[in-house]
Amino acid sequence: MSRIGKKPIPVPAGVKVAISGNEIKVEGPKGKLSHKFPEFTKVTWTESEKAIKVELASGFTTENREANANWGTTRALVRNMIEGVTKGYERNMQVVGTGWQAQVVGKNLKLLLGYANPIMMAIPDGITVTVDKAVGETTPVKIVGIDRQVVGQFASAMRQKRKPEPYNGKGVKYTEEVIKRKQGKQFGA
Repeated sequence: MSRIGKKPIPVPAGVKVAISGNEIKVEGPKGKLSHKFPEFTKVTWTESEKAIKVELASGFTTENREANANWGTTRALVRNMIEGVTKGYERNMQVVGTGWQAQVVGKNLKLLLGYANPIMMAIPDGITVTVDKAVGETTPVKIVGIDRQVVGQFASAMRQKRKPEPYNGKGVKYTEEVIKRKQGKQFGA
């Protein structure tokens, strides 16, 4: 039995919920999101309680491992949708390195990361990328959007272009990420 799946999801005022078949649509002050949930789960919305409940569909029991796993996952995805349309999601990144920079060029993010050519990343629809002024060797980048998965995926793809290395601490990293530094080789005595 899923402990997470059993919890009802409170819906704040100003958020509209529509369920048709196996698709849920959520609309709030920041935008609209939709998600198709698997046939194992049943999502119900009660206007009087102002809450969404996720349950196992009839014919499925907690012994069905796939149904049990998707029960909690579906509940978490719906909760993330509601939080996204009300508050939104934000990921802060840093480009660390002398001469390394990031800038928004049209619908692309241009990264200069010490390679011969710049790296161009297409910014997906639904997210906004802003680059602040560099402070020393660090260029802060902010990724904002309503879909948690898209924001996280773009941040992860950006980090994959040049992961932080432990000797000089250079690379693309999350702001809250701590890089364990290593000492290089020492010469002479």
